[in-house]
Amino acid sequence: MAANKTAVRQVLDKTKAEGRTALTAPEGKLVCEAYGIPVPKEGVATSAADAAKLAAGMGFPVVLKIVSPEILHKTEAGGVLVGIRSAEEAQKGYDTIVANAKRYNAKATILGVQVQQMLAGGQEVIVGAVTDPSFGKLVAFGLGGVLVEVLKDITFRLAPASKDDALSMLDGIAAAPILKGVRGADPVDRSALSAIIQNVSQLISDFPEISEMDLNPVFATPKGATAADVRIVCDWNPEPARYRPSHQDIVRDMNRIMKPGAVAVIGASSEDGKIGNSVMKNLINGGYQGEIYPINPSAAEIMGRKSYKSVKDVPGEIDVAVFAIPAKFVAQALVEVGEKKIPGAVLIPSGFSETGNVAGQKEIQEIGHKYGVRLMGPNIYGFYYTWKNLCATFCTAYDIKGGAALSSQSGGIGMAIIGFSRSAKMGVSAIVGLGNKSDIDEDDLLTFFEQDDNTKIVAQHFEDLKDGRAFAEVARRVSKKKPVVVLKAGRTARGARAAASHTAALAGNDKIYDDVLRQSGVIRAMGLRDLLEYARAIPVLATPKGENVVIITGAGGSGVLLSDACVDNGLTLMPMPPDLDAAFRKFIPPFGAAGNPVDITGGQPPKTYQETVRLGLSDERIHALILGYWHTIITPPMVFAKAMVEVVDEMRAKGIHKPIVASLAGDVEVEEASEYLFDHGIPAYPYTTETPVAVLAAKYKWARGAGLI
Repeated sequence: MAANKTAVRQVLDKTKAEGRTALTAPEGKLVCEAYGIPVPKEGVATSAADAAKLAAGMGFPVVLKIVSPEILHKTEAGGVLVGIRSAEEAQKGYDTIVANAKRYNAKATILGVQVQQMLAGGQEVIVGAVTDPSFGKLVAFGLGGVLVEVLKDITFRLAPASKDDALSMLDGIAAAPILKGVRGADPVDRSALSAIIQNVSQLISDFPEISEMDLNPVFATPKGATAADVRIVCDWNPEPARYRPSHQDIVRDMNRIMKPGAVAVIGASSEDGKIGNSVMKNLINGGYQGEIYPINPSAAEIMGRKSYKSVKDVPGEIDVAVFAIPAKFVAQALVEVGEKKIPGAVLIPSGFSETGNVAGQKEIQEIGHKYGVRLMGPNIYGFYYTWKNLCATFCTAYDIKGGAALSSQSGGIGMAIIGFSRSAKMGVSAIVGLGNKSDIDEDDLLTFFEQDDNTKIVAQHFEDLKDGRAFAEVARRVSKKKPVVVLKAGRTARGARAAASHTAALAGNDKIYDDVLRQSGVIRAMGLRDLLEYARAIPVLATPKGENVVIITGAGGSGVLLSDACVDNGLTLMPMPPDLDAAFRKFIPPFGAAGNPVDITGGQPPKTYQETVRLGLSDERIHALILGYWHTIITPPMVFAKAMVEVVDEMRAKGIHKPIVASLAGDVEVEEASEYLFDHGIPAYPYTTETPVAVLAAKYKWARGAGLI
């Protein structure tokens, strides 16, 4: 059915005109009916006699609820009675509820008592909505009644939610099996529930002033779903939508910033130890082939290049200006950058909002917006774009070209990224610092990396998203083409917020991030090392064509741990078909174990590893392999590594490409063997069973989200 927006507008306008922020239950019923959300039969009684008449008319049993704009949490006020089974009980109940409400809040306006058809049976769930400062409108789903408060088993999606989003929410809570029917119980009507979720999400999208909403409980049965209680809270002064440049403008400006033909260094210096000196050295010594313009009013020449007093004095076009001057001079220099029509400013200086100088940061934001200058930072280490030999930073140079693009909100994390990349010999396309994110943020970078042919995977660290909705929308699109990995710091920084509705109170910051990132197809890393390992390994792994994973191990103990890791990471261990079981047994000793894991035992020569892995790669029913190696003198680490590379290369030559990872247990020689395997396209890790499985699972998460399996 089509939504009746006019009916909702009339209710909201009346509520606002009366100076209220919350709808009464009868008003909430009207709103629900206007958007096709099923509610029970009900009416409002203004006397005990009315209550008895209404109850008798709709049939017993009924529920009585206080109707008062000032009393949102009716149960706490003693304003709810259930199981009323006669007209006499209805009359007494009316008087009891009104008396309780007056004791709870003597100043409350009592509009009457809602008499509602009592719903029987069904599973109690909650459908709600909340307005998040970063992500905007979100719809929520979880177990209802008191369980939602106790278990906090709830999941969120961006609104408006699609049918697929809504159905994924039904499977996105820990109690999902209950909805599908357990121990002989009938499953709930998933179509009816998903329709309610979609309709609520559309309602809050159509009417931004609805800030919080609860349908709790919703009684879900095999034949439908009905919202027994409605709570709607409004905010008549919602935050204005954040300004967003167009996609075309972002791509144009970010290409000039990240791949500039000319760079100006404002605050360039010949004096060692100064940031402006380090930036100049990195640009020159890094091999950047574009024009470099030093800007310093006190110098005629810096490092063999003519120095200019202002960017306005430079005769040629400039694509990006790198700032290496104290914060107090940034605003004036930024005006000159704007007047020169330079599209980007890389603001290395600190001393802005991170130190409490909010006004100073707002000033540069206003200048940037006025002149159309995109601001990276302030309070950053700068950025690298290796394919242009560009090191626009005062940190150590980095020049190993590759397909991983990384960004960080923190300078310290940025240095960790550089260090890991160098140690692991990981090729990168870019490393970017975002700092205070006065303007350019993660979604701008994603938009650039999406169309950058040199970037194959994007890995980003951040503590917050100033526009989470913009990020989610871009990430959802980009992740269909390239893996996007995120490390969200501050997972435990904020608990539940004070709110009028259950949904808003349960909207812990990290739970929203977790759900929305998953909805957007993003791979979430739970730690810095995970972020870096995913960035390194995901591009190396072939894309799986199915869910069947097989473990081949030389150590039973490793096999058990690898199996546990598969379960923890949502990988499917393939049930071993009898014919394949027999085929594996031809290569392993009688005291070994087929099945899955395939345990060839530790005393086997390299040939046994090769034959079993060859079988695993050649059988079309197997989609991915996990290898567990145990260091023995019979098959030393490098012998094992070379044997595996030989088999994998042989199968690749036949056109067989499957993801394969390895866990190596042994003495220090396994470190060199792991490196050799990784260099030849097999992500391998010494001393751990968890990491190889986690990186394989990350590849699977991306492939599923991109619709490739």
